[in-house]
Amino acid sequence: MADSSPLLPLEPENSVVDELQPSLDTVVERLIEDFGWTQLVQSTLVLLSRFFDAQQTFISVYTDSEPSWHCINDNKCNSSAKICDLSKSSWTWNGSTYKTIISDWDLECASPFIKGLPASSFFVGCLLGGFVLATLADTSFGRKNLLLLSCLTMNLASLMTIFSSNVWIYSAFRFLSGFGRASIGASALVLATEKVGSIWRGQMGTIAGISFALGLLSLPGIAYINRNSSWRTIYVWTSIPSILYCVLVHIVVLESPRWLFLQGCKEEAMATLKRLDPTRLNLCSPYISQKNEARKANLYSSIKILLERKWALQRLLIVMLTGFGIGIVYYSMPLGVGNLGFDIYLSVVFNALAEIPSYIIFSIIISKWGRKGSLLAFTTLTGICSCIMCIMNWKVLIGLELVSYFSACIAFIMLTIYTLELFPTCVRNTASSMVRQALVFGAVFSPILISAGRSNKVLSYGVFGLLILCCSVFVFCLPETRGVTLCDTMDEQEEKDQLAS
Repeated sequence: MADSSPLLPLEPENSVVDELQPSLDTVVERLIEDFGWTQLVQSTLVLLSRFFDAQQTFISVYTDSEPSWHCINDNKCNSSAKICDLSKSSWTWNGSTYKTIISDWDLECASPFIKGLPASSFFVGCLLGGFVLATLADTSFGRKNLLLLSCLTMNLASLMTIFSSNVWIYSAFRFLSGFGRASIGASALVLATEKVGSIWRGQMGTIAGISFALGLLSLPGIAYINRNSSWRTIYVWTSIPSILYCVLVHIVVLESPRWLFLQGCKEEAMATLKRLDPTRLNLCSPYISQKNEARKANLYSSIKILLERKWALQRLLIVMLTGFGIGIVYYSMPLGVGNLGFDIYLSVVFNALAEIPSYIIFSIIISKWGRKGSLLAFTTLTGICSCIMCIMNWKVLIGLELVSYFSACIAFIMLTIYTLELFPTCVRNTASSMVRQALVFGAVFSPILISAGRSNKVLSYGVFGLLILCCSVFVFCLPETRGVTLCDTMDEQEEKDQLAS
């Protein structure tokens, strides 16, 4: 649990205006500082979207992999030879011919570009979707509606994938799925954290991380159960439950009261707060009687605001650069388990199991360590372990990979929480989405580096380590935010930073 005493400068004793008209953050904090059952259900349900997010992000580990094969004509076949050097009649796939897209569409001899096209298309879709959808949650669309739109787009595209007849149509559906997936992480975390008090923000990050890890952990089980079935079956198993989840979100989930206030929707905000904690609403309702003007914002006004303020632009560039370095490692490690020489099912299980305790440890250190120091420590550990993997043999490779991924997981969620605290409400979702785009941008290069690393580990793990070490060094320029209450406007953030400096 985080320290409940914010490390902020004391207000002047004669600030009568501030006492009569407290800030929006102060008012909302008074209403939601106690973490009740309603908030627990709301936050958990919102962050469950990360479960389905993980499934679609790493589903290609099984659907796009190259199955094992065996010889059927020993006179014309040598099991140690390359499959493309053998006659098609001399060998056959182990199990079903439709197990993966490689065996289904005879892509075993296709170029690495064709084999990696679906996975790359997914992450390219994430990039484009992030830039298109990033500001919707901060403008008139809202947090809940964007989360619902993103999840529904990702899941419907995933379900439509089963009708693909070739790798090009398949890649197009994967692109569309990635486009929808782009804003899920940022929207879910922002929506969850804006319904709880400041001391619970770290716990929201923990729930989000565990939800993602459980989604990753579910994939080996689904793939193993359907190991003798078509790859299309895996998409059915993952997409239908997530579509039903979208229906539940539409019915049950509440919009962020902070966002509603900023939009001038005072009655809706009060109704939301009443449902979150009806016992405390009457205590603070007099403070909310002051006029709250709606923000008249166009679609990309929040990006414009970020670019106009020098301090905001500097922070955004630093966290995005750090996110790029973390993303390279975070996405590459699970996607590259096929290069470790271990069972493909157990390798993903080990990575998922490493992710779960990483978020439990995060929930402990978030209340005791500073954001900046923690982020630097874990990115450094990740980088060092990745570099050492270049010179180690397979016997210790899996251990170093798990340590590196474990550290990258903590760095990932630490960066997301840090970003939430660095920016005010009016641009928070946009900034978070931009950082997530930087994380995904690192994933776009992962298939290329993983492919190159099959012959030379320096080209994969060495590059991973050096990139995360170089990108994270600029974190030294950011302010510490541990225990600081959230701001709502850019001017309020500037005033608070000036008082703290």
